[in-house]
Amino acid sequence: MSTIHVVTEIYIYPIKSLAGISLQSAKTEEMGFENDRRWMLIDAENQMLTQREHRIMSQFYPQIEGGKISITFEDQKHEFSIDESLENILEVNVWDDKSEVVEVNNETSKWFSQHLGFECKLVKILKNGSRKHESSRLQEIFNVSLADGYPYLLIGTESLDFLNDKLDEKITIKRFRPNIVVRTKKAHEEDDFTNFKIGEVQFKNIKPCGRCVMVNNDPENGRLKKEPLKTLSKYRNVDNSVLFGTNIVSLNTGNISVGDTIVF
Repeated sequence: MSTIHVVTEIYIYPIKSLAGISLQSAKTEEMGFENDRRWMLIDAENQMLTQREHRIMSQFYPQIEGGKISITFEDQKHEFSIDESLENILEVNVWDDKSEVVEVNNETSKWFSQHLGFECKLVKILKNGSRKHESSRLQEIFNVSLADGYPYLLIGTESLDFLNDKLDEKITIKRFRPNIVVRTKKAHEEDDFTNFKIGEVQFKNIKPCGRCVMVNNDPENGRLKKEPLKTLSKYRNVDNSVLFGTNIVSLNTGNISVGDTIVF
């Protein structure tokens, strides 16, 4: 058992592309942590909305308590029930994957429309299996939430430290929106993790994560910077993809906590 590889942080992002929530423990499910990216904003043409085009989305802060999700934006707050939804099923795309979703309610959609400045809806994935993602590398199909590609993203602490040593303006792990942060001793060693266990849960490594311009969006203020993508592209560019962190899947349901050790 390693004494190095310990979970230091856990995050979920209930609504795709909005701010995340730091947790001390989380329950794993096949398509991601419980309540992680089960919701998403779509525009009037039912196209997904992300920080890539709307950086202000990083300034909406969710919290979960008592079966409700509350969203704070500037000095305004709105909440809705986790189980709440309308009946009409919509088909939307998350990149190349089709997914069945339902609108949460008209009032919530109106609230987001007012603060974003254009018509949009908040939708929720219908159920596990409503969105399937095929891994071309493994030729396997995974049930995924409304995340970009895979259920979980894991990043090692040394990967960030190694990057920050090259940057004039240091950044935090929040730029990369991980689900699990693990203390490591070598930069990017998480790329080579295979099967491993954290707490009650067995995980499988799928592939290193290719990053986009969204990592240049400063989550503290929603401003677009030149870094870290500029620097990362100099030493982490593989087959025209800039890699940082690794995509993983859980092989069973269970709980993991900050302080848990990875067992290989």
